[in-house]
Amino acid sequence: MDKNYLLCIEYDGTRYSGWQRQGNTENTIEHRITQCLKTMCNYSCDVELHGSGRTDAGVHARGQMANVKLGTSLKPVEIKDYLNKYLPEDIRILSVLVVDDRFHARLSAKSKTYSYTIDVGDKANVFLRKYSWHVESKLDVESMREAAELLLGEKDFRSLSDMKTKKSSVRTINTINIYEKSDIITIEYTGDGFLYHMVRKITALLVEIGIGRLKLCHIDELLDKKDRHAFKLLAPAKGLCLEEVFY
Repeated sequence: MDKNYLLCIEYDGTRYSGWQRQGNTENTIEHRITQCLKTMCNYSCDVELHGSGRTDAGVHARGQMANVKLGTSLKPVEIKDYLNKYLPEDIRILSVLVVDDRFHARLSAKSKTYSYTIDVGDKANVFLRKYSWHVESKLDVESMREAAELLLGEKDFRSLSDMKTKKSSVRTINTINIYEKSDIITIEYTGDGFLYHMVRKITALLVEIGIGRLKLCHIDELLDKKDRHAFKLLAPAKGLCLEEVFY
């Protein structure tokens, strides 16, 4: 009888076309993992791997979660070891657990934490160049923190997303913490869910405020428009990382 397994996954998304399998490319995180699982179980049909969310091309993860139902005699640790043996070095399985049959990595999630890294040094940090957005302007971090406070709680974030459907765009952001250490600024977002490009657009908005090109009063005006075309700036994918999923 098949068991439901929960995988905790970390990956460097630099060279991949995102998490989700796509018809026009096999270069996705999901495809690489499902192919390994298919070979491991000697399946002729596809394996259904359900991720907690779809990270974009170039986005990273330290704690992506995914569940999959498999018929195998291997123990969870043996599944983990097999995957880590055959997956590329930029994808790693941190843990494998047996969970309830009804558990679903996306539908069962209560909240998620993402981080975004910004490098404000005079020159881009060589060792962070693939994992941060180099902003040449100095940022007013206190103004960014004030702006972040205005984005907390339950709001309609359609203007700060690129979602094209008419589904609800109301989400709740629990915390936005901004940390500054030397030339590195890290923004940490925790909420019940995030729309397509939402974290990257909010990051771009906070940077615009930090530079002084936008004022705090623009935030409510922007949200009130409820139009995905209202704010077109988008922070680069490479600075974004899915840190943790909470159940």
